[in-house]
Amino acid sequence: MVAKYSPKFGRYMSRIGKLPIIVPKTVTVDIRDGLVVVSGPKGELTTKIPSEVKVTRDGDKVIVNSEMSNLHGLIRTLINNCVLGVTDGWTKVLELNGTGYRANTTGAELNLALGFSHPVVVKAPTGITFTVVENKITVLGADKVVVGEVAAKIRRLRPADVYKAKGFKYEGEIIRRKAGKAAKAGATGGK
Repeated sequence: MVAKYSPKFGRYMSRIGKLPIIVPKTVTVDIRDGLVVVSGPKGELTTKIPSEVKVTRDGDKVIVNSEMSNLHGLIRTLINNCVLGVTDGWTKVLELNGTGYRANTTGAELNLALGFSHPVVVKAPTGITFTVVENKITVLGADKVVVGEVAAKIRRLRPADVYKAKGFKYEGEIIRRKAGKAAKAGATGGK
């Protein structure tokens, strides 16, 4: 999507940045010096606001205005992610495939058997919880960035390989499989 040039302002306007953020009744938004603090049922999140961006509250809406078009849509999206995070929360689901690969939780820790000589233990950062159902690991939290970072850290432990698709993959991710040596030898006539 390309931003539209506004002759009135002499710059490109962000289509996403112009949209107001609807604030539910269970969420409070506090705009301080250079910070927007969003509190709700799932916790409290803070977004730092650059000096070029002005954030105002108008009833149950938050409006973002900016002199720099490159920050307009970004700041609006970050504040909106905070509002959605403290109301519903964010999740990432990882699937663990492979013979002998197992996952379970004990308290705030994720215990993994990934074919190494030792078990792997991942400790949940503050505000993150793990749930495991049939080798599907769900990472839950209010902060979208932290949820994504924790899920990526877990996936890096044993990414799915391209031959047998053993290891971690995100739910819905498609692994493009490669043919092994036996399939290549059979296709070329054993040469």
